[in-house]
Amino acid sequence: MLFLLFIAVINVQRAIELVIARKNEIWMKARGALEFGREHYPWIVLIHVLFFAGYISEVILLDKGLSPFWPILLVLFLLTQAGRLWALFSLGRFWNTKIIVLPGANVIRRGPYRFLKHPNYAIVAAEFIVIPFMFTAYITAIVFTLLNIIILSIRIPAEEKALRELTAYEDAFLRIKEEPNKDIKKV
Repeated sequence: MLFLLFIAVINVQRAIELVIARKNEIWMKARGALEFGREHYPWIVLIHVLFFAGYISEVILLDKGLSPFWPILLVLFLLTQAGRLWALFSLGRFWNTKIIVLPGANVIRRGPYRFLKHPNYAIVAAEFIVIPFMFTAYITAIVFTLLNIIILSIRIPAEEKALRELTAYEDAFLRIKEEPNKDIKKV
């Protein structure tokens, strides 16, 4: 019962995110945004769908139970969810599950994007471990972590190429390296 509740919460969250992504896509494309990575996007969707199918199957068919470390894993899960929301709200209308870039848009450098170029991908990578570990689905964790590494090795270069071509992406992150303590007042 607890497992099904856990899965239901995650799936409702993902459904809400897809609605937000679709609204953001419509808003951005109405302003001239371009989409990139269409050829690999179905693979990302497939990996995420199979992740949950594999997770549910492993837990139910192999009669997996709640991890003895569940309190720690729950805290880690809640931290990943807070990170997801932080990334989503930091990008605002520019957040999407697809690579959609508005030519000439300012590069977002707030929230977790002050520290990482792709915080949402780091969060998903953590989720692919934490979520299965919650109910000891170690096969799911291993298989989908490896699949995620493969798809991100395609996705991240495609996203960075699109951002470099249509925005001042490299300049924005170069400034972070040159001015790491820009927001800290010196006494």
